[in-house]
Amino acid sequence: MTAHPEVSAIPFAGEFFLALADEGRLVLDAALADEAVAGLERTLSLVRARLRIIGLWQQAPTLPVDELPDELAHDVIDAVFADQLAPGWLERATVELPKYIEALRRARRLVRPGDLHLEIS
Repeated sequence: MTAHPEVSAIPFAGEFFLALADEGRLVLDAALADEAVAGLERTLSLVRARLRIIGLWQQAPTLPVDELPDELAHDVIDAVFADQLAPGWLERATVELPKYIEALRRARRLVRPGDLHLEIS
């Protein structure tokens, strides 16, 4: 067994959540869905930023980290460390997180008081 799982073993379920939403089996109150979408959009933005930082770092591999401004050095170390711990996960997240966001948008419903409401059936 390897220390790092293969990218294909990542437990993302974007297609599954899209299917549940399309079938009406994933339903969220509009306010909860909006909050979850906003959180996932922030996460997706952070993932994309980490990938940009890694790309820039790979273009200038001879630049010592200690010559970078402190905030940028921290971002480079954080992004590179995350990628080393879970190679390929950041790239996969940029594919899967938009599916989660879309599934939550499709699952968004206005729930009135007294409505029977199940989030996942």
